[in-house]
Amino acid sequence: MANENAVIVGGGLAGATAAKTLRAEGYGGAITLVGAENRTPYIRPPLSKELLLGKTDADSALVVPMDWYGGNDVELLLDSHVSRINPDGHEVTLATGQNLPYSKLLLATGARPRTIPLPGSDLDGVMTFRTLDDSLQLQSLLHNGGRRVVMIGSGWIGMELAAAARTYGNDVTLLGLEDIPLSAAIGPELGRYFQRLHEDQGVRFRLPASAARIEGRDGKATAVHTSTGEILPADIVIIAVGVLPNTALAEAGGIEVRNGILVDAGLKSSAPDVLAAGDVANALHPFTGEHHRSEHWANAINGGKVAAKSMMGQDARLDVVPYFYTDQFTLSMEYSGFPSLASGIPPMIRGSLDAGNFIAFWLKEGKVVAGMSVNQSRVQKPIKALISKRVPVDVLKLMDPEVPLDDLLPG
Repeated sequence: MANENAVIVGGGLAGATAAKTLRAEGYGGAITLVGAENRTPYIRPPLSKELLLGKTDADSALVVPMDWYGGNDVELLLDSHVSRINPDGHEVTLATGQNLPYSKLLLATGARPRTIPLPGSDLDGVMTFRTLDDSLQLQSLLHNGGRRVVMIGSGWIGMELAAAARTYGNDVTLLGLEDIPLSAAIGPELGRYFQRLHEDQGVRFRLPASAARIEGRDGKATAVHTSTGEILPADIVIIAVGVLPNTALAEAGGIEVRNGILVDAGLKSSAPDVLAAGDVANALHPFTGEHHRSEHWANAINGGKVAAKSMMGQDARLDVVPYFYTDQFTLSMEYSGFPSLASGIPPMIRGSLDAGNFIAFWLKEGKVVAGMSVNQSRVQKPIKALISKRVPVDVLKLMDPEVPLDDLLPG
């Protein structure tokens, strides 16, 4: 193994976790990590939460300290771009023309913000949100308050950014294509719960509505014209309408792609010795027997670990229950489960929405397939266990806050 060399394309959480895991598992070959950003690999959740709100700094978002790479003999190529991959020749070519041979290749190329053909989107004050630099820029624009912010997009990122902007004392209006924000992800009842939370804090919603064009003066955004004919004054316009997986390298290299790079449970692609992890990977999940592409940090961590072990020839599978979290104003939410299995199923509520302290469960054929906790601590472990055990539950006990969730698990 000492004569082997692993190349990781992608300087995010999945790629850095894979490098860390390779060394932790005793991999003795060379490791090269190629990152497009001029930043040491970092995690993304704080960008729209703690970092944006000034509660933490950029260094706290690093996957590992900067000096870890040199100390563990990992070559870190930042601000570097891969122009092509050659699976047949086991070689990666950088934009500089440099060729990197590999024995194993991990594609952890992540995703990019989805754009919309919106007149005026090139004006100053209009931005998407994805990187650490985006977070620092937006914080500098928001932190003094008093700005007029129009958020285009009512998904998780849009809601988190709206909460941060309002917390700083800015005027915030949110546009979304749904009648109720987040309803596609968690259903209308819980979507309304989040909407009321925001409205109570002064966020205004225009739903359903989309942006028709952005008006400007002297090169700067001044207003957003909506599809309903309304004109919303704006100093800052944030477009947060989802992301697209970065699959161009894989496609050009003849690797099978379908809503991401198609991989098996061990994260192996259709090309020999080429794996994929993180946002770009559409992985077969043993639990459902279907492919799932997840854009959350837990998937990047777990995927990086599994990919590294697979690269070393270990029998590793990405079989953990998916997880993500969000913080908005005083609300802290955690979600474990399979949204595809929970889709269209009304949630069952354990606790009280009015009290702001509850767990929502989604059941299919009497079994828990997803669970979302709001302002509750230390409940996700038993929720994940209830899902992974795949056993029918006693609904009355499940809905009773006095019954510990651990008591519902099979002995």
